[in-house]
Amino acid sequence: MTSHVSPWLTLVGIGEDGVPAPGGRDALARAEIVYGGARHLELAGETDAEKRTWPSPFSSVFDDLKSLAGRRVAILATGDPMWFGIGSSLLKHFSTGDMTVLPSLSAFQLAASRMGWPLQETECLSVHGRSVDLLRASLYPGARILALTSNAGTPRGIADLLADEGFGRTRMTVLEHLGGARERRIEGTAEGWSAEVADFHTLALDVIADPGTRFRARTPGLPDKAFRHDGKMTKQDIRAVTLAELQPYPGALLWDVGAGCGSVAIEWLRAANRTRAVGLEPHAERRQMAAENAVALGVPHLDLKDAIAPSGLDGLPQPDAIFIGGGLTTDGLVEACLAALRPGGRLVANAVTLESEAVLLSAYQSLGGSLKKISVHRASAVGGLTGWRPLMPVTQWSLTKP
Repeated sequence: MTSHVSPWLTLVGIGEDGVPAPGGRDALARAEIVYGGARHLELAGETDAEKRTWPSPFSSVFDDLKSLAGRRVAILATGDPMWFGIGSSLLKHFSTGDMTVLPSLSAFQLAASRMGWPLQETECLSVHGRSVDLLRASLYPGARILALTSNAGTPRGIADLLADEGFGRTRMTVLEHLGGARERRIEGTAEGWSAEVADFHTLALDVIADPGTRFRARTPGLPDKAFRHDGKMTKQDIRAVTLAELQPYPGALLWDVGAGCGSVAIEWLRAANRTRAVGLEPHAERRQMAAENAVALGVPHLDLKDAIAPSGLDGLPQPDAIFIGGGLTTDGLVEACLAALRPGGRLVANAVTLESEAVLLSAYQSLGGSLKKISVHRASAVGGLTGWRPLMPVTQWSLTKP
C-alpha cells in the first residue's frame, strides 16, 4: 500500500489582467514562497508569501527549488506553463507527484480568438530565446502562424526574413499585452513593416507568397541547389529514398555519420516536428557549409560535431536512427553504430565505391535487412537531341534493429 503525498510545488498560470488560473488564488494564499518574473509578481498583487524573482543564471533555480522540497512553493508563469513555458523544464527536475500545474489561457488561445483562426489549422511556435530562422521551415502559401517572440525587435527581424524568402506580402499582426488593459493590435505587411511595438506581444502571420516564389516543401528531396556543397553530397533522388528508409517521426534523434554539407540531417529535421540530429563531420569547411545550410533551411538546431566514427560516437545520446554516408571502410564502424542504436531503430548506409559496397554486402549477408542498388538517369542534351546521363549508382543497405 502506498501513501499519498500532496504536491508541494504549484505552477500557476496568470493572465495579463492579473487573474490567475482557476485554483491559483488558493495556491498563492497557501504558499510560503512565490517565484516569478518581476512582471508576474506585480500582476499577482499582495501576498503574505516571500516573493522571489528568478535568479541569474536562471538554471540555478532548479537547485534552489530542490532545497525547498516539502515547503509550500508557488511559481507564477504566463498563460499555460505547459505550452512553450517553464512547465516542461520543471518536469525534467521534478516528478508529477511533486508538482501541480494550473494553466490559464495561453497566448495562442487568446491570439487565435482575436484573429478568428481555428487553432487546429494554425501553426503555433516559439522564437522566444530561439533563432527566428526556425520560421523558414514553416513557410508556405496560406500558412497561418502564431509565434511567441523575444522582444520588441523580433517582428522587424521576422519581417526581413519573410521578405528574403519571397513572402514579403505576408500580413503581420502584433498583439500586445493580450488580455490586459494595455492590449493593442498593430497590423502591416512584412515588406513595409516599420512599427514600434511593446516587448510583450504575440505575433500572427498570414503568409502570402510573392509572385513567382517557390517555397521549399518539407517532403524530403529538396533540390541539390538548395544546399551549399562541394559536390560530395547525397543527391536529391537518393536523398529522398534515404529519408524514406530512415523513417523520421516526431521527436526522433538521428546520427548522421559523415554529415558532409548536412543534407540528410537537415531533411530529417524538416520532415517531422521536434526531431533532433547530430552530424559528425571532421572537415571544417563542410561543417561550415552544413551550419549555413541548416540556418537557411529553418533548422538552426542541427548539432554538428568535429568528430569521426566510431570514436566520436562515445557520449552521444542514444539514437533512433543512424545514417552512414561516409567512412564505411573504417574498421568496426557498422558494428559500433548497430550497438549504439536503440532496439527498433533504423540503420541506413549508402555506398558508391566497390570497397564500401563490399562492406554492405557482408553486413547484409550476416545481419539481414534490405540491400538494393539505386540508379538514376537524367535527361540532357546530346547535340541537337536528348539522351540519358547516368549518375553514379548507389548501393543502399537498411536494417531495423531487433
